[in-house]
Amino acid sequence: MSIIDKALGAVVSPILDIVDKAVTDKDQAAAIKAELTKALITERSSSLDARMQVVLAEATGESWLQRNWRPILMLTIVAIVANNYLVAPYLGAMFGVGLTLPLPQSLWDLMTLGVGGYIAGQTAERGIATWQQGQVAKEQAKAGRLASEIDAR
Repeated sequence: MSIIDKALGAVVSPILDIVDKAVTDKDQAAAIKAELTKALITERSSSLDARMQVVLAEATGESWLQRNWRPILMLTIVAIVANNYLVAPYLGAMFGVGLTLPLPQSLWDLMTLGVGGYIAGQTAERGIATWQQGQVAKEQAKAGRLASEIDAR
C-alpha cells in the first residue's frame, strides 16, 4: 500500500463516519458513501493512468536514454542490493573484507515506483491487446450473424 493510499484511507474513513452520523436516512447515507467512494476510486484510477502514460511515452521515446533510464536505474539499485546482501557478506566471511553501499529509504521507494511503473505498463499493454482481440472477435461474430441472415433470406 502506497503512502497516497494510506493518506486517502486516513481521510476517507472519518468522512464516511461523518456521513453516517449526519445523515439519518440509511439509504441516503449509503448512496452518499457509495458516491464518495466511487469518486475516490475514479481519481485514483486517473492518477494511475497518468503515471502509466508517462512510462509508456518514455518507453516509446526517440532517445535511447529516454527509453532506458528506468531500467538502468533499476539495475543499479539491484546491483547495490545484490552487493549488500550477497556479495559483501560472503567476501566478509571469506576474506574479512566487504564493502556495502548505503541504500536510503528514498531509493527503496524509487525502486518500488519503478517496478510499479513497469508493471502498470505491462498491464496496460496486455489489457489493450486483450481489448483489441475482443473487438476483433465481436466484429467476426457480427459478420457471421450478418452472413447467416443473408443466407437465410
